Amino acid sequence: MSVTDHEIFELGDFAFAGGAVPDARLAYRTYGELADDKSNAILFPTWFAGTHSHNEWLIGPGKALDTTRYFVIVPNLFGNGLSSSPSNTPAPYDRARFPNVTILDNVTAQHRLITEHFGITQLALVTGASMGAAQAYQWAVRYPDMVERLAPITGSSHTSPHNKVFLDGLRYALTADAAFADGDYLEPPRLGLRAFARVLAGWALSQAFYWERVYEKVGFATLDDFLTNLWEPIFATADANDLLAQIWTWKHADIGLTPGFDGDTAAALAAITAKTVALPALKDLYFPPEDEAWAVGHMRDAKLIVVPGIWGHLTGGGSDPEGAVFIDNALRELLAR
Repeated sequence: MSVTDHEIFELGDFAFAGGAVPDARLAYRTYGELADDKSNAILFPTWFAGTHSHNEWLIGPGKALDTTRYFVIVPNLFGNGLSSSPSNTPAPYDRARFPNVTILDNVTAQHRLITEHFGITQLALVTGASMGAAQAYQWAVRYPDMVERLAPITGSSHTSPHNKVFLDGLRYALTADAAFADGDYLEPPRLGLRAFARVLAGWALSQAFYWERVYEKVGFATLDDFLTNLWEPIFATADANDLLAQIWTWKHADIGLTPGFDGDTAAALAAITAKTVALPALKDLYFPPEDEAWAVGHMRDAKLIVVPGIWGHLTGGGSDPEGAVFIDNALRELLAR
């Protein structure tokens, strides 16, 4: 991971769900200026295999997360190669020996960054897409008094059984490559990474996207051209152990596992006090709108707004220009409340 435009918050000896790691690190970037009264902070965590730079489509002057008004903090997910991960943690916590990490672990570390480093006690908004949405939900449950507004985008409060089947498909595709060597590979498991990318491409976009050949409209001559020259390069240089670490985190996401709720996801949703707008994408195969409708039905002050379009899960990352405008407008309306 060559991204260098970020800062590091040193966590010291940090207890993850799977065990403590000495000298754990949380990578983050900020945008805008923190107000004197510290009332303008927005938290925007990253998604699976993404870094802070992937969130910038919503950040900046004139955008929903307007940096002339707000101080936007983007913490990087553990396992993404910038925050503590299998690829950047020294032995004996490296590679497949890196401990399992939960969404709650991520939020606990972020809370330390917010309170200890910045001295922030209130967040005007917590938002995020995909795994970022899972973190946003977790914030609203674990620290309800700090979260004024909540906007989960193309994500959910817990990982559904169907989603877990997909994640296991990714995991098996990656680890089936003999070069994976139980995580102690000397060279990247390239065949496994290619298979991983192909599986992901089939789920990240909708059937309608492929039926209407939208890939041709964005510059790819054929379907194979799209898969070979867009999807495969995305993951060709990824670290396999990092991907697997994030898959474990995603698969085990559930706000019902927050201490005090005994696995009751509905009760955890009911405890959220933030003004909420849930933004699932119409044709998302990971997190369909029906899942978020169920979640909103258990919340106190929540509204479901389905983002139209045929870009599926990638709608939440700004890939679809029309979807990006729709999400931007929805966040503006929420921030005006």
